[in-house]
Amino acid sequence: MDIVTGVGVLDKAMTVLQSVADGPQALSQLQQSTGYPRATVHRLAAALESHGILRRDVDGRFELGHGLVALGSAAQARFPLVELARPILSELRDRTGESVQLFVQEGRQRRCVLSLETPHGLRWIVPEGSVFPLDAGSAGRVLSAKGAATGWIESVGEREAGVASVSAAVRGPAGAVVAALSVSGPIERLSRQPGERFGDAVVAAADELFVSLGG
Repeated sequence: MDIVTGVGVLDKAMTVLQSVADGPQALSQLQQSTGYPRATVHRLAAALESHGILRRDVDGRFELGHGLVALGSAAQARFPLVELARPILSELRDRTGESVQLFVQEGRQRRCVLSLETPHGLRWIVPEGSVFPLDAGSAGRVLSAKGAATGWIESVGEREAGVASVSAAVRGPAGAVVAALSVSGPIERLSRQPGERFGDAVVAAADELFVSLGG
């Protein structure tokens, strides 16, 4: 897990849930992937199953539950940013040829809520749902309200060696920063001046999303 809340049972339950995110797992696989005792894993998985958060597939393996579908639909309805951003980020990805992401702030961290990958074999992959600090990387600095006269902020090997990125702020109708839109990839392609290459395109996409949000 990227976040440890200090509420032990909640952190453990989320670790179990994240372990089946990529596919169903038998109890023995869950025990191995989480590192928890068998009895603990079974207790947590059974409780999550009772709430519809997990379910069993035809082979008896634990799988993501149907209860998550309703929760996901409710979250999407109340948070339309992602679906509004998807076609804009898709166009930006196709225009730049690089991976693009959308981050929102959660406390002192930032979470990737949308990630579209480049077709290049050599790429920087940011899974949706990933959490990163605010104090490193161009998106983190955008969300920390560290502006730039250019409208974009770049980062070269700041959070991850060999990776460059350029980000711009997405503002809501009231003018507050609601997200950071980024292009990221290997320094070999983005160079050590990623802002010069893609800054204007990132700012234009962020502005387009601002309009879509009613700005």
